[in-house]
Parts: sequence; structure tokens; C-alpha cells
Amino acid sequence: MTPDDARTLLLGALNPAQQSAVSAPQAHRLVLAGAGSGKTRVLTHRLAWLVAIERLSPQSVLAVTFTNKAAAEMRGRLEQLLRVPVSALWVGTFHGIAHRMLRLHYKDAGLPQNFQILDADDQLRLVKRLLKNLDLPDDQWPPRAVAGFINARKEDGQRAGNLPETADFVAHTYRRIYQAYEAQCNQNGLVDFAELLLRAYELCRDNADIQAHYRRRFRHILVDEFQDTNHLQYQWLRTLAGDTGILFAVGDDDQSIYSWRGARVEHMLQLTRELPQCDVVRLEQNYRSTATILGAANSLIARNQGRLGKELWTAGNDGELIQRFEAFTDLDEAEFVVHRIRDGMNSGRPLSHHAILYRTSAQSRVMEEALIRAGTQYRIYGGLRFFERAEIKDVLAWLRLLHNRDDDVSFERAVGAPPRGIGATSLDKLRRAAHDGGISLWQAATQATPATLGRTAKALGELIALVDQIAGKTKHETLGALTETVIRDSGLRAHFDKDRSEQGEGRRENLDELINATRGFEPLLSDDTEIDPLTAFLTHAALEAGERQSGPGEDCVQLMTLHAAKGLEFPVVFLVGLEQGLFPSQRTIDEGHLEEERRLCYVGITRAREQLYLTHSGSRRIHGVQQSCVPSQFLREIDPSFVAETRPRAGVLHAPAMRGGPQLLRGGAAVMPDAAHGLHIGMRVSHSKFGEGTVLNFDGEGPGARVEVNFKRDGAKWLMLAYAKLHPAG
Repeated sequence: MTPDDARTLLLGALNPAQQSAVSAPQAHRLVLAGAGSGKTRVLTHRLAWLVAIERLSPQSVLAVTFTNKAAAEMRGRLEQLLRVPVSALWVGTFHGIAHRMLRLHYKDAGLPQNFQILDADDQLRLVKRLLKNLDLPDDQWPPRAVAGFINARKEDGQRAGNLPETADFVAHTYRRIYQAYEAQCNQNGLVDFAELLLRAYELCRDNADIQAHYRRRFRHILVDEFQDTNHLQYQWLRTLAGDTGILFAVGDDDQSIYSWRGARVEHMLQLTRELPQCDVVRLEQNYRSTATILGAANSLIARNQGRLGKELWTAGNDGELIQRFEAFTDLDEAEFVVHRIRDGMNSGRPLSHHAILYRTSAQSRVMEEALIRAGTQYRIYGGLRFFERAEIKDVLAWLRLLHNRDDDVSFERAVGAPPRGIGATSLDKLRRAAHDGGISLWQAATQATPATLGRTAKALGELIALVDQIAGKTKHETLGALTETVIRDSGLRAHFDKDRSEQGEGRRENLDELINATRGFEPLLSDDTEIDPLTAFLTHAALEAGERQSGPGEDCVQLMTLHAAKGLEFPVVFLVGLEQGLFPSQRTIDEGHLEEERRLCYVGITRAREQLYLTHSGSRRIHGVQQSCVPSQFLREIDPSFVAETRPRAGVLHAPAMRGGPQLLRGGAAVMPDAAHGLHIGMRVSHSKFGEGTVLNFDGEGPGARVEVNFKRDGAKWLMLAYAKLHPAG
């Protein structure tokens, strides 16, 4: 290939800004690549340019990505562009590059030649074993939290010996665990993911010969998703580059949404300060979304301070206005979304063109149930369906055990949820005793003695007493109250409260959503004498969990959190739950992370190619109680010229929802039936006993019609319309 042919191949399909970045002189460069602006293409073409046009050796270039998928795609594109094998190129993830380096220099890194990598599960098992050796109980020192602490310290470049001595018991104990963990890993030749990078960084920082070698070798270092680098990754890159290496960093400060796992958006600005000669190139032309969607995204993100600044635009058409819909309840919101999806499908759109994005994974439950009722295929992207999540299965196991003490499967799960010192060996003995006696595990546990099971017999006795105690105190409680009691008294709530990570918060939110599910399940069953509510709900949960989730290749609606949506795009996007305290979340508001929440909303908006729906509810069941909601401030921050409000439309009612929610024939919110005494959803009413409230929902027709009212003082209640004597509030 001639140089002219190479230039045409590498620059011909690029816009002027992309061409400028790809063909720029050999100097430090920060490429601000907006959503949908072709950053991967620019990064790949830049590397190819250095080899094909600048005539650099492939061995003198290092390219770092954040995912193996991105690295594989880059290698494939490079082979097509360069038309030669690229095996000599160092292209990979941070961890992949670090691993390659440590294999080459294992002696200098203080590692055995055959060192082994610990994956997340292996690391967790090792932590559990260490805690046991240190006589630290799992319930007080949750293994996931401990592993998270160790990984976080490593990502900050801190060894156990670097942590300060302190009189604080918790800090002292964590330091002690970290020391024991390091010693065990060194003794056994084990390296976890965080250790890979820390050890590689220390190798390059502390060994002058190796440092000099890689600085001579890697004249150019290209980095993708630079806004997601943590402290250790940034320091390693700067160490590798030194004063002679040239950094070509591609990223988007407006899409930095991972501070909770160590990412620091400040690194983009820091790079320009530390390297004053670093040029900034902006990629602002978007190839994904309509002008209307981009205009909304620009107007929102402009509220953030300290941005490096860019304005997305497109050569495409304006597209449709963004649709904003305010539902009466979260159930109504879900029905609206499902009906819009069905409308799209009836118009010829595949289900896979639709994505539902939400702030927390717990929000998926209401959406899942609406999709299941409509018979619409769906898939949880990058996660489990609601009733398949571990913490939900833990609670269901306790509920099943309360319902049937001889349920061995539920007994085995409840024994370890949360951990209570009953190990695998003791459980094996219990299984053998049950098998030999032809009895259930519960019965075998009641017969356990110190002579047969040692100290475990006491723990089993305490578990049995606890189950019986919960059963006694909840005998006359509602299903929702029973579930709340089980979550609290079993120790599950306290167990997950100890995990302050993002994952721990998600688990707690899922527990609250399960309470919502059980409280919402009650209305339909209140008059049913043939089956008790607990049996009915457990059956419902089992059937929903048993529903096959659509596979990756099937035509189905995509459901995912906003964090999981980064890097993806869809023709139609529903961004749901836009309420203050939910999105932005109250925790991020309290902790002063509002700008990152705004960036997360920006990411959600820019996932849409053609149509975008922004939805929120006037009320939502939170912690088992129906509560009024305030629209998210992000809705006010979007330029209203890009938004049209979709008003609820009256529809013909379907059969009542499982939880008594409104059902519609086609898009819009439900209205009260004719027999509803002139009431309508959203109406302010007064009751002689409960005072003033707002009509939220209704169920049934004629003499059996009921209404749900959210009272200021007593919360949400279901009332028989024939006897409620509700009056318009004055």
C-alpha cells in the first residue's frame, strides 16, 4: 500500500475533527470525544496512522482499553487497516497489559514464575478463610466488604504497611486483615485483579532498569475511556510515559459516572495541567441521535461546572420531540411504557429497538411485571431478573421455611442467610442424619446435640428458636408486615447494611422493593378465602422466577440500569423514574455528587437514536408505603423547546392488575369507572376518619369497587367505595 493509499484509507471516511486527531503531529493530545462521535474509530485510526504513515514500529506503541471486547475490536480493525497481523502490538486492558508485564518480569516483581490469578469468587473464598483463621465472624466482617476494602486500598496504591496505625478498632482490624491477606497471597503465589495493576505499577516505579526499558520501547501510549481511570491507573500511565513518552488520551468528561469504583474525572483536567503542551481536540459531531435529543442533552449537561466543554451536534434531522409523561403511580408508569412498546411493535418496530433505563436495579420489578402481564419478551441486560437476585432468594427462603419447616432447600439457604457459623461440614453431617432417619433437615436440626454436631448444635438451636419466634409474632400480620419482619429479624437487613458499597446499596433497595411487592400484593387477595396470601405470593414469585428470560439473540425489550447502558444505543429509549430523591438519588444529593448524577442522566439521554421518553410518577411505593413524588430537577434543567408533554388518555380497563394497579387498553393513564361515584385518580378527597388524601388507584366495578387513597396522616389505604363516604377535599 502506497502512502497516499494509506492516507486515503485512514482519513477518507473521517470528518474534519476526526482527521485532525488522527493525523496530528507526534505530541501529547487529549481527545474530548462526545457520545456517538466515533471515538473508537479515531483511536484505532490514530494507531494505524502511527504505524503506516509515521513509520513507527508496532512494538513502540501501547494501546490500553477498559474491556477485553474493546481490545479485541481494536485488534480486528487494525488488521483490516494495516493488512498485516498485529500480534506484535501491545493492545489490551489495564489488567491484561499488567499481567503480560508481570509474566515477563516475575522475578523483579517478587513473584513465582507460575503465579496464579485470583478471580472475584476465589478472592472472596480466600477472605472467608482468613476471617475464620482470625476468629472474625462473617456477620460482623462481611467478606464482600472486606474484599472491597482491600481492592480499594490497592487501587489507591496503598499496601497494608502504608496504612497508619490507629487506635480505632475497625480501622485497626481492617489493617490486620489486609496484612494477613497479603501474607497469604505472597506465600501461595496468588495475585488478585487489583494486585496485577499495583504490582505492575510498583515494578515500573521502583526498578530503574525496567522503567527505562519500557520508556524507550513505548514511544506512544494510547488510552481509551480516559475519564474512567482511577488513581493507580493514572499514576501507572504517567510512570510509563515519563518525560519522553507521548500520551494520546481519548475520553468524555461528561460521561464520567464511575466515581463509586474509583474513577476520577479530574484526571482529564490534571493531564492538561501536568502536560502544558497537551493539545485538546473536540469531537462534537454525533452520528447516533437526532438534533432534538442532542439539544436536550447539551442543555442539561451545561449545568455542570468545571467541564472542559463541548457541544454535540448532528448533520441529521431534528427528529421527534422528546415525550415527557407524568403517571399517577409507578404502576401506571409501567403500563404506559409497555403500551408504547406494544404500539411500536404493532407499527413494525422490533422489540429489541426498545430499552427501558432506570437508576436502580430495584425499579425493574414493576416494569418486569407489566411486561409479563402483557406477554412481552424482555431481557435484563447485565443482570438478573428481580426474583432471581440472591438477596431476594434469601428472603423467599425464610418465607418458605416459615410456611413449611420441612422444606429442605429453603432450610439450607436460610442457614447461611445471613451467615451464622453453620459451616459446610456441619451441614453435611446434618444431611446424613436426615437421610439416615428419613426426616427433614429441620427435624434433624431439632435433634442435634453437642455430642453429634459440637458447637454447631447451639447455632442450630438458636436458628430454630428464631424461626419459631418470627412465626409467633407474625401470626396475624399482613403479608407486607410479615416480609418486613422477616427481613429485619432474620438479620438480613443488618447484614446488608454493613456493606456500604454501591452493590450493597442496590441489595438494600431490592429488599425494600420486595416489601413493596408484598404490600402491593395484598389488595387482590384481601377477600380471597381459598388461598392464604403467603402461599399465593410464594407461588407468584416462583412462577415469575421460572419465566424464561429472553436470550441475547432473541427479539426482546432491553431493561438495564443507567450504568449498564453506557456504550450502548437504541432507537427508542424510556428513561423512567425521573423523580427527586430517586434520580437524582438522595444519597448523591446528600454527598454532594449531583454533577455525576447529571452526567448519568446525560448518558441515558444520549443512548436514544430516534425517540426518547422521560417518565415519572406522582406517587411511588417506597419502603412499602405509597408516597407522593416530586419531578426530578433534571426535567426542569432540560430546555423545554425540545420536550412535549404526553397527557394521560382515558382507556378501556383490562382485568385488574395483580396488585390492584390500573390497566389500559392503549397508552395513557386509567380513569375511574362510571360507578366510582365521580372520583378520579389524582383527586383530593376527604374521609371522616383518615382525613385528607389523594386518590391513587382503583380495582373492580359495581358494588365491589375499591379505591386506593394516599392519606396525609395514615399513608395509602384501600377502601370499599360503597362504604368509604369520600368527599372532594375543600
